[in-house]
Amino acid sequence: MKVGDMNSTTFTEFLILGFPELKNYKLTFFSVVLIMYSLTICENLLIISLVSTSPRLQSPMYFFLGHLAFAELFLITSVVPKFLEVIIREGSTIPYIECLAQFELYGGVNCTECYLLSVMSYDRYLAICKPLHYVSIMSMKLRYSLIFSSWVLGFIIVSISVSLLAQLDYCAPNINYFFCDFAPIIQLSCSDTTAMSINMTFLSVPVVLINFTCIMISYAYIFRTIFGISTTSGRKKTFFTCSSHLVVVCIYYGALFVIYTLPNRGYLLYMNRFIALFYTVLTPLLNPIIYSLRNKEIQASVMRYIRVSG
Repeated sequence: MKVGDMNSTTFTEFLILGFPELKNYKLTFFSVVLIMYSLTICENLLIISLVSTSPRLQSPMYFFLGHLAFAELFLITSVVPKFLEVIIREGSTIPYIECLAQFELYGGVNCTECYLLSVMSYDRYLAICKPLHYVSIMSMKLRYSLIFSSWVLGFIIVSISVSLLAQLDYCAPNINYFFCDFAPIIQLSCSDTTAMSINMTFLSVPVVLINFTCIMISYAYIFRTIFGISTTSGRKKTFFTCSSHLVVVCIYYGALFVIYTLPNRGYLLYMNRFIALFYTVLTPLLNPIIYSLRNKEIQASVMRYIRVSG
């Protein structure tokens, strides 16, 4: 549906195309995405439940992990239910307002995760580099302040982008992507988007560059401290306390860099969509596994939870 005058035409709803080239395998694709979504929900709810109830998991590290799991639930739920409809129908319409709302939720949680990963790196820095002052510095008041700031800043920054998108006119209806993200939406506009692209560059600095820099600085101090430990076993034990977070950071920022730097055209657009799918659907599934793989406290809490439930 569209409305217009002599000078412009604006669509009131869009058509999300998803992956039309996979239509012969849509039921298989639908099943795989649904299974991954279900497993992700179960895993992250389990992490949140364990962190909330287990006496073993009351340290700041697990407090932040619980909030990261909540953000992952929010992230995947903002995209996958609509995406499943897109798969099964081989494309699905979405109202203009709902499209902007989806981008607001997805982008806000994405930005929040950037801040959360930075906060978690600061937590690891304090635990490893300043162990004697760790408990006093990382108080409950500071933990909640950091969490609150992460969510508020994340959504404020994305709200600015949404307000800019809302000012544009759109003269193409088809979103050649599997959800409403910034780049696929802006490609549909017939307005001048030069100023918006510049504004987005400035908005991305406090989210991506500053947080990534903070993480790198934290790990520079962490590695210096680890290399200063005299015993090999001591170095390994200390490194394992932050290795899971480091792996998650590498996956998160690696996928983010590829998604938002690859040109959205031709074969690269095809690759971009699959990398974005990996980032949106698979990463929230992998993160609880990565954090649990070498963590004896989480493993013990899971086993205790299974025994009590059984």
